[in-house]
Formats: sequence, structure tokens, C-alpha cells
Amino acid sequence: MNREITLSLHIFKVFMMKTMNIRKTQSYTFDENIVLLVDKETDFSGINLTLPEINFIQKEFGKKSQQVLLNRFKNWIIIQTFDKTKKTSQIKESLRKAGYSICQHLQKQKVEKVTIVDCIRDSGHMLALTEGLALSNYQFVKYLKDAEEKTSSIKEISVVSDSLNEGELHKLMALVEAVYVSRDLVNEPASVMTSVKLSEEFQKLGKEAGFKVDIFDKKKIESLKMGGLLAVNQGSTQLPTFSVFEWKPANTINAKPIVLVGKGVVYDTGGYSLKPTPDSMDYMKCDMAGAAAVAGVLYTIAKTKLPVYVIGLVPSTDNRVSADAYSPGDIITISDGTTVEVLNTDAEGRLILADALVYAKQFNPELLIDIATLTGAAHRAIGTVGVVGMGNASDETIANIVASGNDVYERVAVFPFWEEYGEMIKSDIADLKNIGGELAGAITAGKFLEYFTNYPYFHLDIAGMAFMKKPDNYRGTGATGMGVRLLYNFLNNYCK
Repeated sequence: MNREITLSLHIFKVFMMKTMNIRKTQSYTFDENIVLLVDKETDFSGINLTLPEINFIQKEFGKKSQQVLLNRFKNWIIIQTFDKTKKTSQIKESLRKAGYSICQHLQKQKVEKVTIVDCIRDSGHMLALTEGLALSNYQFVKYLKDAEEKTSSIKEISVVSDSLNEGELHKLMALVEAVYVSRDLVNEPASVMTSVKLSEEFQKLGKEAGFKVDIFDKKKIESLKMGGLLAVNQGSTQLPTFSVFEWKPANTINAKPIVLVGKGVVYDTGGYSLKPTPDSMDYMKCDMAGAAAVAGVLYTIAKTKLPVYVIGLVPSTDNRVSADAYSPGDIITISDGTTVEVLNTDAEGRLILADALVYAKQFNPELLIDIATLTGAAHRAIGTVGVVGMGNASDETIANIVASGNDVYERVAVFPFWEEYGEMIKSDIADLKNIGGELAGAITAGKFLEYFTNYPYFHLDIAGMAFMKKPDNYRGTGATGMGVRLLYNFLNNYCK
């Protein structure tokens, strides 16, 4: 067995502290609260269970149950199995969801510590179960008067496994921590999480994890002629920011960076193309989920010291209505000189992202991936069970992104990206218009963004998965941290 290690989940002081210790240990006793990860061929005679308990487990397995709870009054023994006929990705997702149900049960019982025991010697399955339990323990109760009473009881997870090494556990813990951070950033109300505040949180993240963060203020943004970002910001009393992250370790494997761009609209009214209410503007604090995901990815790769050169870019503002706000019919100029006819001020994300995509050209990216809550069209197309992707990156790169999405179950539906869609965003009075009409809205948004690239490019529209209005197993309620796990998995595999 590996030596005992202890890793903590730490969330920034600006938020309510949530701490969970996850440690690898060599032994356990049946006086503890235990989860046994087994398959249906496991020999229970070698496990410290009573004969009636073994008979009960086997009876439940015969009913096709995959989770059996044994109440020993002083503690709980939970037997968890899975359907071996499923694909590996489906098995791991079922175990993450099992982690959610286990977490719900343990919280209800006010359990503080639980030990997960690997009876099948499979590190991937163990990591999935642990990940699901840890992600399910997230809460955002900062603004509740009785927050202390409602805070989860679970403080520690111990892992007993011959198959799981310290490096794998360290990466899992950094990833869970980053998802927590990303969720917190999105869940904060826009009255708190302004663009300036968001950039300050990015600086704290960089300082803690060890990646470089530069913040451009409005004067710098004006000097760079970022007309998309400045136009969207016109109606706001808050200042815009443009954040640049860099992680470039000495042992990096790529000379040209992979660039990640995240949409940072901290609140979106739709501008003069005002969103209808109710239930459309209420949750628009989540319109910076792409930005939070990029920050979370940089945090994770720095914490785990991946040998990959990555740049992160986040243009940030809110989109408000005022006498000075930009209006439908305006023509604005992006930083590369491209003119855009604004036909809908609620199609603002692509305008601020355009300036970021132009800025990225100076890095000569090996690949650029943007991640954004960009269109209702993507949400309507595939709902809340996946994200929409498209781009001109190589078939191999796109296949690798899709494979990572399948592995972490942030699945990517790749839409066509044919040149005809580009014709739909041409304007009669400017170089482009910011909407393409009623049809193929998610794709024409992606084509608008592609116009500002001269490098391999892939676009992720996370509008459906970024924020849940009701509980969605381990993704929780509210911000999901969508994209952190997907992009980290992709970059980790890239390093291999």
C-alpha cells in the first residue's frame, strides 16, 4: 500500500469555507461508516460481514439492486456494485451517481467520516465513486441565516485501495477543488461578482495555484480597441476587464500554446433586446460559467503541474440597459477592424469573445477552445444532458475532445460546421451581423466566432449544462462547474 496522504479541499475566503479531507489509508474497521465497492462475483466470505448480512446482500443483488444499505445502528455499511455489461464510461457515470445517493444518505444520518474500500482493484471505478461523493457534498449556503445548521456533516473521505496511487488521488482532489471554485464563482449574485470582482478572484486563484494572471482595465481595453467588449459594456456602471492567464512550466511538451477562452458576462439582461421574464433573466448570473470553467482548468493544471503550455483569456462585463447602452442597428468595430451590425443586443457573448479570439492570434495557438453559455438554440437542441461542439480543428482533436466528454460524462454533440452557415451572418452594411436568423442559431454563432480565428479552433456551447434549476445528482443545483472536468481530462490525456 502507498503511504498515507491527506489532501484538503480549500475554497477562497471570499466564500463560506467548505472543507473536506480526502485521504488514502491502509486499513479500516467495520466499526466505521464504510462503502464497499464490489462486483457481483465478490466473495463476501473474506469480508467481515455476518452470514445474515451476506444473505441479504445476495438477495438484493438477485433483485438487480446495485446499492445495499446495512444499518448496524452505530454505523452504516453500504455495498455498491454496478452493471458490468455497460460501457466503461457508463459504469463510471453510474458510480458517480451512486456517490450522490450515498452522500444524500450520509448527510441525512449526520455522518462525518466515511471510508470507501476497493474490493475489485479498479482505480477508475474507485475514482468515479469517490468523485461523485465529493462533488455531491458541495453546497452554496453562504446567504442562509441558518447556514451552519444546513452545512453538510461530511468532513472526511478515506480511501482504501491497492489499485489507486497517490498521483491519481491528487489529480482527483485538485479537480474536485476546482469544480467547487468554479461553482462558487457562478453561484455568487451579480451584485457581488462584478467583472472587477471576478478578476480579483482570478488573481487569488493564480497566486494559490501558481499560474500567472494579468488583468487589463478599461483604459488598456480601449488601447487595444476591443470594440465588442466595450460596446457590450456601454450600458453598465461597472467597468469591464480582460483577464490573461498563463501556465508555462519548464518541462512543457508543446511549443505553441493551447488557448482556452471563456465568456465572462457576469449578468445578462439582454440589453435593449430585453430577455422576457419570468425564468429567463432570473439565472443570468450564470452567463460567466465559461469564464469560471477556464479559471478552474488553469487552477487544476497548475495544482497538478501538467507539463502543458496553456493560455487562458476571459473578456468580462455585464450586459445592461441604460441611455448609453448599445442598441439594435448599431455598427461596432472589433479589435481587428471587422465591422459588425448589431441586430440583437442579447447576442452579446459572441461580441466580447471576438475580441478575445483576435487577441489570441499573437500566441499562434496550436489549438484554441472557447467555452461559453452562448445560445438558447444549443440548449433547446440537446437539453441539459450534454453540450454542443463545433469547429475546424482536426478530426483527431475533435475525436479526443469527444472522448474526454464521454469519459467524464460532459458529453459533446458535434454539430456540422459547413461553409454555408457562414453566409448566414453576412451583413449588407457591415462585414458581419451578430445573428444569422431563425435557423441553426447555435451554428451561426459558432461561425461568427470562427471568422476571427486563423488557427485550429473548437467551440463549446454549454448553455444547457452550466446551471441547473433543480437537483441533478452530483452536479447539484445551481452552477455545475461544467467544462472543468472535460477540459482537464482533455489536457491530461494530451500530456500522455
